Amino acid sequence: MRLTTKGRYAVTAMLDVALHAGDGQVSLAEIAERQGISQPYLEQLFGRLKRAELVESVRGPGGGYRLCRGPEAVSVADVVGAVGEGVDATRCGGTGDCQDGEVCLTHALWADLSMQINLFLSRITLASLVQRGDVLAVARRQDAGNLIAAQRL
Repeated sequence: MRLTTKGRYAVTAMLDVALHAGDGQVSLAEIAERQGISQPYLEQLFGRLKRAELVESVRGPGGGYRLCRGPEAVSVADVVGAVGEGVDATRCGGTGDCQDGEVCLTHALWADLSMQINLFLSRITLASLVQRGDVLAVARRQDAGNLIAAQRL
């Protein structure tokens, strides 16, 4: 039932893009540095996010990625789904063959839970996360840390 690293990293990276949208496009190197995610892994994730038309790439000097639509129109469920993730609490992956090819006693319960989790994630947008005080505090700390590191170079 837990969200894998792929889904968590995709949401983190997309939130980073949304937070830095005012700076223009955001490079994967910048995201990697701020979020501690390897750049090759981000390249894989952003390939999927681009195919799902959640981000677009900008080539050339100062290139990077930007959201295809406003952050209010991108839900966490969109991001998780774009990278091939989903939250499923059933043992069978929703197929209904949980117990020797048949539906188990609690299948409907876990399927309902999965539906509620997906509904919850679909109601949370990048815009709503960007407005949270705790998210903004972490972003400020990360940006300040990167500024200090850049000044050392």
